[in-house]
Amino acid sequence: MKKCSPAPELDCKVTGFFLSSGLYFVSHEIPSPADRRVSPQSFRNMGDTVTEYTARLQQQEQEIQRLSAEIKNLENSQNLSPSPRLEELQEENARLKYRLNILKKSLQEESLSHRGKAMLNINQRLQEVFGEAIRASCPELDNPPLSIAPSQQAKFGDYQCNSAMSMSQMLKAKGTKMNPREIAEKIIKNLPDNELVQKTEVAGPGFINIYLQKTFVSKQLSNLLINGVQPPPLPSKKKVVVDFSSPNIAKEMHVGHLRSTIIGDSMCRLFEFLGYEVLRLNHVGDWGTQFGMLIAHLQDMFPDYLTVSPPISDLQAFYKESKKRFDTDEEFKKRAYQCVVKLQSKEPEFIKGWNLICDVSRKEFQKIYDCLDIKLIERGESYYQDLMVEVVKEFEKKGLVELDEGRKVVFPPEQPIPLTIVKSDGGYTYDTSDLAAIRQRIFEEKADIIIYVTDSGQSTHFQVVFAAAQLIGWYNPKVTRVEHAGFGVVLGEDKKKFKTRSGDTVRLMDLLDEGLKRSMDKLKEKERDKVLTPEELTKAQRAVAFGCIKYADLSHNRNNDYVFSFDKMLDDRGNTAAYLLYAFTRIRSITRLAKIDEATLKKAAETTEILLDHEKEWKLGKCIQRFPEILQKILDDLLLHTLCDYLYELATTFTEFYDSCYCVEKDRQTGEVIKINMWRMLLCEATAAIMAKGFDILGLTPVERM
Repeated sequence: MKKCSPAPELDCKVTGFFLSSGLYFVSHEIPSPADRRVSPQSFRNMGDTVTEYTARLQQQEQEIQRLSAEIKNLENSQNLSPSPRLEELQEENARLKYRLNILKKSLQEESLSHRGKAMLNINQRLQEVFGEAIRASCPELDNPPLSIAPSQQAKFGDYQCNSAMSMSQMLKAKGTKMNPREIAEKIIKNLPDNELVQKTEVAGPGFINIYLQKTFVSKQLSNLLINGVQPPPLPSKKKVVVDFSSPNIAKEMHVGHLRSTIIGDSMCRLFEFLGYEVLRLNHVGDWGTQFGMLIAHLQDMFPDYLTVSPPISDLQAFYKESKKRFDTDEEFKKRAYQCVVKLQSKEPEFIKGWNLICDVSRKEFQKIYDCLDIKLIERGESYYQDLMVEVVKEFEKKGLVELDEGRKVVFPPEQPIPLTIVKSDGGYTYDTSDLAAIRQRIFEEKADIIIYVTDSGQSTHFQVVFAAAQLIGWYNPKVTRVEHAGFGVVLGEDKKKFKTRSGDTVRLMDLLDEGLKRSMDKLKEKERDKVLTPEELTKAQRAVAFGCIKYADLSHNRNNDYVFSFDKMLDDRGNTAAYLLYAFTRIRSITRLAKIDEATLKKAAETTEILLDHEKEWKLGKCIQRFPEILQKILDDLLLHTLCDYLYELATTFTEFYDSCYCVEKDRQTGEVIKINMWRMLLCEATAAIMAKGFDILGLTPVERM
């Protein structure tokens, strides 16, 4: 017998030894639950130890199977009695299993206590439980597939594990035949003790139907009501940079900027809710040759612009006038180019002219951002001008630059096009600007995640920029997540690119004004102006108008084009903001009509068990608890329509519940409240809490009265 190396430090006594056969036995004393409070380091060590013991237990069980097979062969030929060594091994194995289960249970309790007030991601927890069972069932498989999804029909349980079929194929490839149902049975047999699964069953070719404990879901709902909608804790604080909106100075924001602004803002809201540090950047087009013609035109139209602020109210018209002169007047064009040189040399009067033009644009942009409740930090192309010099030097120093007809270009491997980092006239390009931006965000901002929200037409450009940044060694995609979140174009109801009747691009401010007008018409059509105060009516108007415009965009898969239709987005039927906002207002009105105040609800959340006996109560309770897994999915793929689909499902599931389960019972003749089913009122409150948080992530503003 030889001593083994010490086991990792735990709040229990652990000793171990190897037998000459190579088997490892463990003896440890488990402290009482009252003493079972561990430090974070010990908590991690405990998890490592469980994994280690599980592996050794599997090794031991394989040895038992081997010995059993040997003895069976000997018995068949010599009729020998069972081996004392096998009996000893089986007895010690049973003891080890028992002790290991205690340790696992302790780890599970600590894991749950560490999650604290946060909502539990049930899908993730099931993956932990079934992942352990799958590894124990087929230890010979490397990285066995783990597939857990909500069941589509109640008869198939609450969730399904669909791993057995893929595992069967993997085993077949290794020369082992085992049908999926047999694998599914093994998985069920190896399920560790856990707090959330009531029962399992094998169905069809090898699906495992999973039924949740109702008491477990009930406790999770109570936790939600007591602590609010809390995100799961992050393993470590991470910084996210989101580059979105990005209009051009001296040009008005049009409908093409709508998607980037709305999608980018919602992504920021999601990351912020989940606890990330978020930097919202507006990479405006505030530098380039167009500013030469604008400044030259400014000098001609307002020669005293240095002392008197020019009254430029329509910058778009000002831009068109200067562009016309640039295209038709050679003398003006030469002067415009001279202005560019002086601007790039940072001569004070030209910088002032440039700032004046930028300020006029900023004021116009801000009106739109205020309407849509968008927060941004402006960092235009001008911010990166000095950094571009360093970028070019770095690429040249590493021998990655090639000359092509006077241009300096970089060819990232396996990319369809090169990047031009210096033009033949010595000027920089968008490629240089974007390389300088990504470098600054990685090294100065120390971003862990960088997301660019622009139209899909720029996907190739960003693909090449990212490849160049990896080529020069700025980031490793396995460590830093850099992603282009592209989107399709906005179409008119004729399925063509959204334009005005005259064929011009639709001004975004005009679109928002039209939304306000139409939402007021809709509210008056419902006679809400007769029951709401003027202030409430204005709040409802803005909530519906801007909420509907945002939701119409976010409810579509961003990768696809979508048809802009005020009639559809203001319809209060179907998956629209109008429907959801009205549904939320109705849910909130239930407690108000029952005359239950916030203090009463809070006390009830702490003292009242939420019963889930009725099938509609159970369906609603499970739907509410899926919120964390929905957010996790969006975090992975950045597709926000998943949240819209979920909120619509939650609202319709609530309607089913409310139609089938009395929350407040009234006297039919007098209308007086005679009974309040408080656990159902708590379900109403939990639904409203999730909807409110979902609205916040989407940038919608619900109102109490509508």
